[in-house]
Amino acid sequence: MAVASGEEPLGSGLNGSAAEGPQSGAKGKVLVVAGTHGNECNAPWLLDAWARLPGRLDSSGLALCPLIGNPDALAQSRRYLDRDLNRSFQPALLADPARQEREVVRARSLLADHAPEAADPCLVVIDLHSTTAAMGNCLVVYGRRPADLALAAALQQKLGLPIYLHEGDPHQNGYLAEAWPCGLVIEVGPVPQGVLTAAVVLQTAIALEATLALLAGARQGRLPQPTHLVVHRHRQSLDLPRHGNGSPAAVIHPLRQHRDWQPLRAGDPLFQATDGGTIAYSPPAGLENQPVWPVFINEAAYGEKGIALSLTSRERWPVQSSWTEALQVVTSGLLQA
Repeated sequence: MAVASGEEPLGSGLNGSAAEGPQSGAKGKVLVVAGTHGNECNAPWLLDAWARLPGRLDSSGLALCPLIGNPDALAQSRRYLDRDLNRSFQPALLADPARQEREVVRARSLLADHAPEAADPCLVVIDLHSTTAAMGNCLVVYGRRPADLALAAALQQKLGLPIYLHEGDPHQNGYLAEAWPCGLVIEVGPVPQGVLTAAVVLQTAIALEATLALLAGARQGRLPQPTHLVVHRHRQSLDLPRHGNGSPAAVIHPLRQHRDWQPLRAGDPLFQATDGGTIAYSPPAGLENQPVWPVFINEAAYGEKGIALSLTSRERWPVQSSWTEALQVVTSGLLQA
């Protein structure tokens, strides 16, 4: 198969609620996207390698649509050309004819080609990413769509992956994975931008194969589920301390660097000032007297967004039968390879 270059309440994506599933009788593929960010080269390499191995991409028995999200940025090893593609799937942005940034045009093209009602429809999207932060092999889920939570819970049970639940951030939205009835991000790190490493490729492959196998099982009415799902729910992002001219006045403290998914409490070292002094963590309003679990610590791409790390609450949710039902509705429309 060739790789193309070109707790409730429960939310919904651009193409309708995952709880409702695709339109009656709808059939579609699994969209596998690599290179949504052009300086993340490991997942594109993996898809190209699999395309050279007959049958590897079809091993799950599902019909797949593997493609490069931002081929122009990938060719230049740049995260994006005009704006972040993974923040460009905002309905108002896509509907504005005056917005002609290359990533907005690309987002429209992907939806025109592969939305559930398109000529080459897809019902599920798996968006493959890498990070400079020490996130390990993990999942990112946006909001609380039941089908997404069911798939994430099954993956957590199968591989033990931590889950970052990103929600409630008005400054960060318009994600690709939200634009299809079911979708999630596989995130692997740390790895420098533009650097290809065997370990990151392998971990990406393991998570992708497990995801496809679970989708195939859900399509057949078989989806093992745990009793509980552990999520790290986004609460707030913090920037580095800065001078009046905007330049950094401190760096991530050595005792916090590479400690993603580890609890942070008031008084713990967080930043190191220019004079070598320690700046301790002081909980922001609403997070007093409770530990937080930082993620994406010192992610290189987030500096321009004013994010040095994101704070999460670790929560344990009972898995709902409605989640599984929602995923089975979506996967019932998946085509076989």
